[in-house]
Amino acid sequence: MRDIFTPPADDIGLRGKNEPLELLKAWSGTSLAFAIYLMGGQVLNPAFWPILLAAALTCGVGFVAHELAHRMVARRFGATAHFVANNPWLLISIAVAFLRVFIAAPGAVWHQGYLTPRQSGLIALAGPASNLGLAVLSLVALWLIPPGIAVPGLPLEVVLRIGYSINAWIGLFNMIPAGPFDGARVLAWDWRVFGVTVAIGLLLTFVIRV
Repeated sequence: MRDIFTPPADDIGLRGKNEPLELLKAWSGTSLAFAIYLMGGQVLNPAFWPILLAAALTCGVGFVAHELAHRMVARRFGATAHFVANNPWLLISIAVAFLRVFIAAPGAVWHQGYLTPRQSGLIALAGPASNLGLAVLSLVALWLIPPGIAVPGLPLEVVLRIGYSINAWIGLFNMIPAGPFDGARVLAWDWRVFGVTVAIGLLLTFVIRV
């Protein structure tokens, strides 16, 4: 999803920016905000650090994968595409997480170039599809991985459950068919693709419980 709060000029790119650093800021800031949200602001609790690791492996990876998917498809169609982090909203998301509110506006992929409605729709679809794909992978892993395996401080099963839930939600949320959300461009391109994607998102978010 494009950042709806501070749209840049049309010629924005990596001028004076380091894209890997921009992605690192988005990943770390989003992971920190999500961990604070999950812990109810209790950052001094020893359990915070394992939760932060889980947040980085699930929510943080989910948002980075979402933006990289947009960028990859845009470049595949010959457009110039770069990710730019939104520093103010990363800080705001960290601050409001202490209030048990999770806002994720880590930045956006901005692209230039002539695109057909189909290409624009596929670029938009790539982000939510990557999150729904990660949710499905987490679900399959939950079925296949034997119990007892752990990452530092947390059972792997807990991490996979978090990964499933947050990525299903991110995928569905970004399919809102209005404003700057990915769903608006997907719907403008093909209502059938939009309907199938939303149906999958609803199934993963509200029907299949883990």
